[in-house]
Amino acid sequence: MKKQELIHLHGLLSEVRTRFEIKSDSAFDFPEYDGQNTRPTSIHHSKNDHREAVLTLADDLTTELMSETAETVAPHAD
Repeated sequence: MKKQELIHLHGLLSEVRTRFEIKSDSAFDFPEYDGQNTRPTSIHHSKNDHREAVLTLADDLTTELMSETAETVAPHAD
């Protein structure tokens, strides 16, 4: 994947995070991602920095969303 594509993907994942934070009315706590200095707007950072940020953010989002959907919903008939 090219650097520009990674930056674009990084921006999209960041937008997904923002949308889910708005939807859930709470901020997600992603200490590993938030501890990194690379943001989608950090175009001067290396391709590897963006790759690491994308992987970390994707993993954090997946973990957070899986914990939200782990609630069991009782079956019902229409």
